[in-house]
Amino acid sequence: MRTALRTAVATALLTGLAITPAITATSAFAADGPAATAESAGTLVRTETLGDGTVVKIYKLGPTSYRADSFARGGSTGSVYANGRPGAANDNGRFLVLFEDGRLLWWAGNNAYGVQLGLYRLADGTVLEVGKNPRDGRYGLQLVENGKGRGFTYTHDPVRTVWTYGKAVVVLGAGGGEFAAYVPGAAKQSAPVYVGPPTTPEGSTPPPAEIISGPTLTSICTTTEDIRSSYGTTRYVTLTNDSTQGPTAALKDAKGRTVAKVDRAHPLDTVNGLRIERGDTLTPRFGQRTQGGDTPYRWNDFPKVPKGCKQPAPAKPTPAPTHSATPAPTTGTGAGTGTGTGTGTGTGTGTQGGQTSVVPQGGVAAGAEFGSVEQANDTALLASGAGAAVVVAGLGFGVLRRRAGTRG
Repeated sequence: MRTALRTAVATALLTGLAITPAITATSAFAADGPAATAESAGTLVRTETLGDGTVVKIYKLGPTSYRADSFARGGSTGSVYANGRPGAANDNGRFLVLFEDGRLLWWAGNNAYGVQLGLYRLADGTVLEVGKNPRDGRYGLQLVENGKGRGFTYTHDPVRTVWTYGKAVVVLGAGGGEFAAYVPGAAKQSAPVYVGPPTTPEGSTPPPAEIISGPTLTSICTTTEDIRSSYGTTRYVTLTNDSTQGPTAALKDAKGRTVAKVDRAHPLDTVNGLRIERGDTLTPRFGQRTQGGDTPYRWNDFPKVPKGCKQPAPAKPTPAPTHSATPAPTTGTGAGTGTGTGTGTGTGTGTQGGQTSVVPQGGVAAGAEFGSVEQANDTALLASGAGAAVVVAGLGFGVLRRRAGTRG
């Protein structure tokens, strides 16, 4: 229902606006301040008139949530919503962008038609690459500097998504049908211009994931960093590099809950496509992918620890139980009675052989016959049917991919 609403909004917004090169950019909260009128759907904070006479009323719905209602020729022409991030509408090449702080930006034109994968240059010289998510077909962008991509971010809205690169505001359709840009304050404006093929040809190693925040020093020799997850914008990965404990990568959902984790002792998670290499060094790296087989990993270096921190010691495997090869001696007392011309009794001691005692060591519980808890779990899986375990793991991976593709 929400998708249908946004589609209707996109086609209805700004209907009837005259085609004009006039461009209007406004700042949040006009000088007259918030209006006193409050409606159930929000508080009216200001009213603006665009260059062609269209009237736009901006309502505040929450701290980072706004709605812009447009009116032309005395009737409503639609609404745009910004909830935590910008929203946009396109009416035949006329774009209206509403930001999460209430700012409004409107322009006509600057739309690149026939969008193809590859490099584009904006009016201010910014170079962006248009890419396509191989899992669900959504289009995305990455900033390219000195010939190197900074990591793709794909459209999160089912219709179109707004990004800001420096001063440039960019609108990209989820299916690549529109790609427009505007640089507020710049004397020169133009549509994005195609300048070359993709930086990452199909089948080659994908670029590193985009860094969201960090690196941050959390202790003397521990550094953390958050990067984008390959499963979409609703998930991210926290990379932690500790000079003593080694590297850890935690896949988290939108609420910050850990979904999966790899570390120096357990560097591979094939179900979630997570991998750590060089875990016993000060320069480990993290790989992630959403499909198995020959699909290449996207690699990111872990954040560096400060100079002077010691090299991490190699991870020590859990010791296996020790089996004693020497039989434990057992003593016993025997008695015999004989009948004859006389009676007598005798005692004797002997050694009872043929037994071997098992002596668990380390952290293994008494009576256990597994080298570690991990081995115990594996044995239990085998006992209950290894085939079932494989099927469950495969289903979990498939569901995770589809869920990420739908939500991200």
